[in-house]
Amino acid sequence: MIYLDYAATTPMSDKAMEVYAKVAKQYFGNTSSLHDQGSSAKQIKEASAKAIANAINANTKEIHFTSGASESNFLAIQALLDGCKRDGKHIITSKIEHASVKDVFEKLETQGYKISWLGVNKDGQIELKDLKKIIQNDTVLVSIQHLNSEIGTFQPIKEIGSFLRAHDILFHTDAVQSFGKFDLNVHDLNIDALSISAHKIYGPKGMGAVWLNPNIEWRPFFDDIHQLKKLKSGTDNVSAMAAFATATKEAEEKMKDEYDRISNLSKAFISGLKKLNHELVVEGSSAHRSPYIQGIRFPGMEGQFFMLECNQAGLAISTGSACQVGSDLPNRTMKALGRTDEEAREFVRFSFGNNVKEDDLGKIIDKIDIILERHFNKVRRNT
Repeated sequence: MIYLDYAATTPMSDKAMEVYAKVAKQYFGNTSSLHDQGSSAKQIKEASAKAIANAINANTKEIHFTSGASESNFLAIQALLDGCKRDGKHIITSKIEHASVKDVFEKLETQGYKISWLGVNKDGQIELKDLKKIIQNDTVLVSIQHLNSEIGTFQPIKEIGSFLRAHDILFHTDAVQSFGKFDLNVHDLNIDALSISAHKIYGPKGMGAVWLNPNIEWRPFFDDIHQLKKLKSGTDNVSAMAAFATATKEAEEKMKDEYDRISNLSKAFISGLKKLNHELVVEGSSAHRSPYIQGIRFPGMEGQFFMLECNQAGLAISTGSACQVGSDLPNRTMKALGRTDEEAREFVRFSFGNNVKEDDLGKIIDKIDIILERHFNKVRRNT
């Protein structure tokens, strides 16, 4: 099986796995305990937070560990809203956010908040002018993802953040797909909260983190007078924290080389597909898209069927965000781009990672060609 679904999850690296096992076995103490085992565990937690902080140009105390991206998004958004001293119930987000963000805001709508769902242009990008048009006097929060998980389009976070900061509006970004692959500086981005996850960068599942701007007021969802300014209560998963830090350091060390490799791989992949005798649509901005993610449609072939055929042929791909799998609804991101229901159902995603090699491309493209040829020959025979 050739795995092409790295945007969904990645395998743990050998080094992260080794660190996870070692810490779980030797440093199992509770970080809140005052004995030596607890102190050792606390030191590992702090060292892990420092590694994460260094990767985004932040301070160690600004990093708050969570159980993953979905919890990071929920806790970050709630912390900003609960700590906000401004009166207001208006929130802005985009129509192509990850389900974990969308679900939070749909819940907040039932609690009296007014949510504006910002559209995107044909390339999947938010236009700053459109955001400016829907800002209201009672707008308290904006949440826009840094990099879309389905079409790989970057959003102009820095420019949006600069505008929002001038208007004293809080700003959260989901950076799960960009962390560890691109340079991130939380101060340059003009944001107040950032969500990240370990399992997207060869770290363990069930581990994520939130960066919170120390210059703004925030409040944990669960108040605990004994754990002041701790975003999440409960016993710390120190072994996963250490493995997350290890994966982060590994990602930083190879970031440029891996970006160049994946860029060349991605270009060759698209070039190879375009040479086939089948129509191809690459979704998203060509100028502002991550090479790690390619959102594609083969007009006339349903994405779910294509994915199953790929699985039979030994290719692991997806029909979009893993959190939407199982839904009969057309792909949300495609609908936001203005695609018809039929076009939205044609969408598939290829996402690349460290186990995909240039030598694999010929085999991958040949398998896709066979699948498409078989399908469209059958369609022609039946018409």
